Amino acid sequence: MLVFAHRGASADAPENTLLAVKAALTQGCDGIEIDVHQHGDKLVVIHDHWLHRTTNGTGQLKDHSFEALQQLNAGSDERIPTLWQVMECIAGRCLLNIEIKGVSDVQLVLDNIEKAIHELNFTLDHFIVSSFDHHLLRSIKAHNPDLKIGALTASKPIEYAAFAQALNAYSVNADVSFVDEAFVLDAKQRGLKFFVYTVDQPADLATLASWQVDGVFSNGPGKAKAFLAK
Repeated sequence: MLVFAHRGASADAPENTLLAVKAALTQGCDGIEIDVHQHGDKLVVIHDHWLHRTTNGTGQLKDHSFEALQQLNAGSDERIPTLWQVMECIAGRCLLNIEIKGVSDVQLVLDNIEKAIHELNFTLDHFIVSSFDHHLLRSIKAHNPDLKIGALTASKPIEYAAFAQALNAYSVNADVSFVDEAFVLDAKQRGLKFFVYTVDQPADLATLASWQVDGVFSNGPGKAKAFLAK
């Protein structure tokens, strides 16, 4: 079972910062998950479109210039990184799950991925682009059919993983609070991978492993890897 560092190793460093990404790599994660918002022609790595939870800023991302955003403290004197800075930091050493949040121009994401493949030791297989916005995922797939997409859900649909199959997704990414074995089996029968977020408790890891879940997103990837290795 793969272990993705959720927003980097966010139990040990401020989420979605380069410090959290470096900690995740040190902990031997299989992949790193980050959140991306578009700001003009830039892609910034932050979970919320409001600034107050994760930085010393106030208001929304759109209320500030890119230069002003770069001056904010995202915790431990870290800055809000760009997607490219995260890619430079990882440089093909593990998988990268890019969750697109406030993005209107999917070509920006695709351009960053293409550039990283050419310049940073990544291959296309290193990338998964996920979102709760399935319209964006459909657009991503239309632009690049070979790119893996992860269909995020915060619910358990009546038809289980049919929504992800319809998108030609690589994976279903679902909340640990409602995942059951039937949902996992349905996805696998449709040829989909099944990933679960956010998984930090050993009992949850054990249950998901017994259901042959393909991967989890964990705030403490090192601890999750150590538990699964027992």
